[in-house]
Amino acid sequence: MTELYPIMLSALQHYSYCPRQCALIHQEQVFEDNVFTIRGHLAHERVDSGESGVEYGVRVERALPLFSERYGLVGKADVVEFLADGTPYPIEYKQGKRQQKLHDEVQLMAQALCLEEMLDKPISEGAIFHHKSRRRRVVALTPALRAHTEQLISEVRELLLSAHTPPPTEERTLCPNCSLLDVCQPDLVASTKVIKRLSRQLFSVEDEA
Repeated sequence: MTELYPIMLSALQHYSYCPRQCALIHQEQVFEDNVFTIRGHLAHERVDSGESGVEYGVRVERALPLFSERYGLVGKADVVEFLADGTPYPIEYKQGKRQQKLHDEVQLMAQALCLEEMLDKPISEGAIFHHKSRRRRVVALTPALRAHTEQLISEVRELLLSAHTPPPTEERTLCPNCSLLDVCQPDLVASTKVIKRLSRQLFSVEDEA
């Protein structure tokens, strides 16, 4: 088997959120904290401890290292519970309130892909634990989510191998909550592109004249 360029599991979540964010973090090695990332660190204090044991009759592993040779993935799972028949049940911890976010589900699906390969057990379900509401949201790991995640794995690998940082997304609704807002400067980059385009048009008109 040809060895694939390794991708961090977190890169899939970052790419699904915003390709430019993914490139800044995983290619340019840029990262900044904001109130949301700090809350995330606090929410992960226990899961990052690596503690394991049996809770309410269920085997629980925290900060479990994961890998997949097939997909070229590396990382770790926040929490993995093991059902009575040994089937792993991945649980991803998020600091926000209980709501559906595709980029979180992609990260959970990628963890399941690793666990399936490592343990030779099919996984049909996982959960996202929302720290703010202290509730789990069950996520069905459907064929559609699996196919979408596999497509993103290819896109992320292509992006990181290209050594190219994409321009800011035109959809800015996620930008205010991004910890890289000051580094990314989407409005400044967008306005610079507009100025360059107008300059090219202006000089083109002058040349024709």
